[in-house]
Amino acid sequence: MKALFAVALGVLTAIGGFVDIGDLVTSSVVGSRFGLTLAWVLVVGTIGICLFAQMSGRVAAVSGRATFEIIRERLGARMALANLSASFLINLLTLAAEIGGIALAMQLASSIAPTLWFPVAAIAVWIVVWRVKFSILENVTGLLGLALVVFAVALFALHPDWPSLASQALLQPSPDTDESPATYWYYAVALFGAAMTPYEVFFFSSGAIEEKWKPKDLAQSRVNVLVGFPLGALLSLSIAACAAVVLLPKGIAVESLYQTALPVAQAFGKIGLIVAILGFVAATFGASLEVTLSSGYTLAQFFGWPWGKFRRPASASRFHAAMILSLVVGLAVLFTGVDPIQVTEFSVVFSAIALPLTYLPILIVANDPKYMGDHVNGKATNFFGLIYLGIILIASLAAIPLMIVTGAGA
Repeated sequence: MKALFAVALGVLTAIGGFVDIGDLVTSSVVGSRFGLTLAWVLVVGTIGICLFAQMSGRVAAVSGRATFEIIRERLGARMALANLSASFLINLLTLAAEIGGIALAMQLASSIAPTLWFPVAAIAVWIVVWRVKFSILENVTGLLGLALVVFAVALFALHPDWPSLASQALLQPSPDTDESPATYWYYAVALFGAAMTPYEVFFFSSGAIEEKWKPKDLAQSRVNVLVGFPLGALLSLSIAACAAVVLLPKGIAVESLYQTALPVAQAFGKIGLIVAILGFVAATFGASLEVTLSSGYTLAQFFGWPWGKFRRPASASRFHAAMILSLVVGLAVLFTGVDPIQVTEFSVVFSAIALPLTYLPILIVANDPKYMGDHVNGKATNFFGLIYLGIILIASLAAIPLMIVTGAGA
């Protein structure tokens, strides 16, 4: 049982990172418009996030310090400030999207307008961050998020044309619809950004410090990465496949969270819908916890403030104040009247833009023997790391032009 809960950080990171509101929406939209022709992006994104998350976790376990602390010390305040600015602004946008996601999920459960759920969701996130132990936070939220497995079960219950799905995923890496190539590539970048959202690695690294990982825990770190993120990818692929089976043939392009749940409702009726809603709430709530903590982590680590859930709020007041401020800003964005789904779509695209500033410093730090000793990256890790930096740079440069040309995928 202890070994089972040892992977809880990876499961929470997967449920709250890979399968957050960004991925729920993006995977469903992609499946309803392109079938599984973008499944290859999920594979590429999963390998990439596993590659850099294990670097980030290894840096924390070996050095005893969170990645962002070392980035400032190793690369200087100017480079760290660029990293901080990009990641923190994306965090704020992502946090608004996640709080909106909780509200949309609660609307499905209660029929109460999401506007009324915004403050309730934000207050609930703050209470959990403030009062609940890190181990309980990761175990409970991660396990409840596994309710999203209902999409994988629903896929089998829908009796799809398996050869057709396999053909879309493996043999047809381009759209066979009326969608333009530019729109296809816009959603490819969005799906890639959703898979490699910057807050995931900062949360994973800081979570390793919260859990007091040491070099002897590197095997556990690898298990967390290799179990958690691929699990998240499989759930995302199931969501996209369900949309491809049920929504694509009917010409239903996903524009709401309810439409994401329609395939499960068709397969299992109200019971399935209840389980899906539970998964939506757990995934978006878990992601809100991660992003809120990540906001506090990055600011505190950059400025050298005391931080961590293992510290009482009185001894890490600025860390907790940063999280409260982040929640307030997220609420302010939502109360402008913007559609939470639209916020979600923008957050994953802008995440893609910020990726180089996040992952290049991690690669540099993971190769520094001053911090890593004998645990620096091997040749194979560096080889794939450089390849991914090239992919990340291409996605970053293409994001804004594709957004303009396609009207944000309209």
